[in-house]
Order: sequence, then structure tokens, then C-alpha cells
Amino acid sequence: MNITRENIDELNGIIRVSIEKADYEAKVEDVLKDYRKKANMPGFRPGKIPMGLVKKMYGKAALIDEVNKILTHELSKYLVEEKLDILGEPLPNEEQQKEIDWDKDADFDFVFDIGFAPEVKISLDKRSKYTQYNVEITDELIDEQIKSYTNRFGESKDADEIEAESIVRGRLVQLDNDGNETEEGKQVEMAMLSVDVIKDEAIKESFVGKKKGDEIVFDIKKAYPNDTEISYLLNIEKDKAASIEGDFKITISEIQKFQEAEINEELFKKVYGEETDIKDEKAFREQVRKEIEETYKPAVAYKFSLDARDAIVSKSKIDFPVDFLKRWLKATNKELTDEQIENDFEHFIDDLKWQVIKENITKENEIKVDESEVTQLAREIAAAQFRQYGMFNVPEEHLDGFAQQMLTKEEDRNRLYNKRVEDKVMDVIKSKVNIEEKTVSKEEFDKMLER
Repeated sequence: MNITRENIDELNGIIRVSIEKADYEAKVEDVLKDYRKKANMPGFRPGKIPMGLVKKMYGKAALIDEVNKILTHELSKYLVEEKLDILGEPLPNEEQQKEIDWDKDADFDFVFDIGFAPEVKISLDKRSKYTQYNVEITDELIDEQIKSYTNRFGESKDADEIEAESIVRGRLVQLDNDGNETEEGKQVEMAMLSVDVIKDEAIKESFVGKKKGDEIVFDIKKAYPNDTEISYLLNIEKDKAASIEGDFKITISEIQKFQEAEINEELFKKVYGEETDIKDEKAFREQVRKEIEETYKPAVAYKFSLDARDAIVSKSKIDFPVDFLKRWLKATNKELTDEQIENDFEHFIDDLKWQVIKENITKENEIKVDESEVTQLAREIAAAQFRQYGMFNVPEEHLDGFAQQMLTKEEDRNRLYNKRVEDKVMDVIKSKVNIEEKTVSKEEFDKMLER
């Protein structure tokens, strides 16, 4: 076994691996002996097949398999021991790699091209200016959030008279052309409809002002052109709703009106729990403001990371082994065409630049992430998801449970680990450059993220 390396230039190199018969012979022999013990062949008892016949049937496959195992292991070991920082994976050299004759050759020579990761020097100092955009938390945003709470904790209450947003229940029956009820017509003993979703304004107006016991006749297709709404109202299949038409009569038995929750201590406790110390609307609005600000923090950090990455990448002059990388992309993505690789290559290089820059910052600043930090990030994500539904007092054991559930999948665990590393990289960048904070409206900020 012999491995040598030749550096073509700063970005490209060649590795030669020579494997001799002595390196693999014993291993191939052991594999064939194992085959002999297990193989079933007509005319021979198990374990009694002649070794010559076993070699004839399985020898070549065993040889190829064992040589490839040795090659893969030794090449990986060499890269680690030599501390070679390479891009992608070694590729067979298209010019110097000789064709191998597995039937005749005893010694095997392999030649690989490698692409070296470039040296990176990033200048981060206070002369570099970056903008962090913060969202202006306006009274309108606070009002919207408070309204979502008053709606969520509101309730429907009995009313004496139908209004434009009332919910009505009653006996609903189909009428014939003469306006009479028929046994064959559709009937629902306790139908429920919302007046505000009626599409025809004249029909909607005919409901307003009616009381319990009143009867209302209306054209169901005009009121509800959507077959899904008719199928729900009549409790029938959607395909059957398409054929329903004509007048229906509803006899009002219940009228309910939704009332938003009042802004008082009862609402504060429903939102934040019995132990909350919020006692008045002023404190409530301040708490809501903090919540909205907290909600935007991930997006603010994300926007900063995009801008910082673009700025650093655009200023960085980093050379890559372009031809090698294009070959590697094609070798590892069989579905990609040469045209697709050419069209997307600039974007690929920008991503690769950021990757090597990030690794450089990570090494220089000895950034490390331990298990507890990954778990904490999972808990933060779980808490943020609960906050989206207005749940701010989730028990710690529930957060732990959701976090552990996320961490059971290796893909999610790796994603969280990489996210925490990138967060720390951004912390380093922020500590070294000049940050200008700028407050923009929600609309401006949302538009910035459309990229």
C-alpha cells in the first residue's frame, strides 16, 4: 500500500493510491471461505463446494469489493492524517487513471483529482458598517393583536333580534314551486347559518331584524352559490348539493351574537394565566408590544444575516478550483445537465464562499456548540410556535417534550446544530463591525424579506 500526493497549484492536487496483492489477498481469501460455508449448490453438500469452483463463481466480485473497501478506507484515513482541507470528494483522474483489468491485474493503481479549499482572510472591523432593521411596533399593530385576543376569548350569547353578524339556528325545509313544504324536499331540524356569509345582499337584509319564531323564505342558491356551503348547511354530500335549487324556509328558534371579550382583568388572566400581575389596559398594551417585538426578533436576525452574508461574500476575493467543482457537481448530481450547472454555478460559488467564510470564522473564534445549546434552541422554537397561537404560559415540561421530539430526528438535530453555529457566527460578526439600527414599518420590513 502506497499513497502519494502531488500539488498541481494552490487549488488542485493529485493523489495516487497503489494497492498490492499482499494488501488484499488474505481478506479476499477469507471472504471466499465464508462463501464456501454458506453457498448452496446442487450436487454438493453445504461447505463441500470445491474452492476452485467458488473462486470461479465469486472470486472477481470479492476482489473488486475488497479492493474498493481498502481504497475507500485508506484514502479517507490519508485525508484526515494529512489534515487536507478539500472541497467535495476526490474524483478519478480522467487522463492518468489506467483502465483496470480485474481478471489479470494483481496490483492496482488509482489516481484521483482533489480540489483544495482556499485560504480565507476576512477583514471584520469597525470600519465595516452594517444595518440592522427593526420593526416599528405601532398602536395599530398592538390593536390588531389585542383584537385577536378579544375575539379568541369572546363568546356567542343569546339575542332577541337578528343582526348582520348573527348566528341563526332553526328548522330548514325545502319548498315546492307553490311555496309549500313537501315530504320529498330536503329538511334539517336544526340548521345553523351565519348571516354575514350570505352572498346576496337582499337576502341578508331579509334576515336582519327578525326574531325567534319568525319564518324567512330565501333562494338557497342565491344565498350560497358555493356548493360546499350548501352541503354543510343541509348535511349532504357536495356532489348532491350541486343539484339543490329553489326556495327554502327557515323557522328561527335560536339567535346568537358573538361578543368580543372585554378588556379587563378577566381577559388578562385568560391570556397570561391566573398569576399575571397585569391589572390595567396600559400594562396590557405594553406587554402586547413586547410580545410583538419578540415575535419579530427571529425575522430581524434573519434579515441581518442575509445582508451580512451578502456584504461579506461580495467583498471577499476567494478563488476556487472551478473545473474540479463543475466535475464534482455533475458526478454527484446525475440529473444535472452541463447547461444547468453553468447557469447556477455563480449562485453555487456564492454559497460555497459563505460556507468557507463561516468555517473560517468558526475556527478562528473557536466556536463550539454543545448538546444543551441545541436543546435550548429546540425549546425556543417550540415556545415561538406556541406564541403564534397566543399561548405564552406553556408549562416547562411541555416545552421539554416538544424539544425532545424535535431532537429525535437526526435531520432536525443537524439543522438545529447548524442554526446555532450560524447564530454564533453572526454574534462574532456583530461584535466586530459597526451596527447601525434602523426602524422601519411592518410593510417596509415585509417587502425587504421578499427576495
